[in-house]
Amino acid sequence: MLECIAVTAFITGLFQWLLFPGAAVLGASGIVFMMILMASMSGVTRDGIPLTLILVAVFYIGGEIMALTASDNISQLSHILGGMCGAFFGFLLRKK
Repeated sequence: MLECIAVTAFITGLFQWLLFPGAAVLGASGIVFMMILMASMSGVTRDGIPLTLILVAVFYIGGEIMALTASDNISQLSHILGGMCGAFFGFLLRKK
């Protein structure tokens, strides 16, 4: 879990630094989104994709994508990247 947190923090920090070099980011909301999507991915089986994963992806990540243009001092990019990392780690670490 600590490795997932460290990798997600590094990726979100790197993208934030590359795309918005003058802005500072404070908080762990990208990590929270990583954990939300990783928990949803834990229910994936051979039979199909769980409804919770679809709902979480649509509501959480979809809402962040729609809010990308908002000027509200919230790093939607960190939320989106954290969710993508969580989906990747959840798929990678799920029970076989």
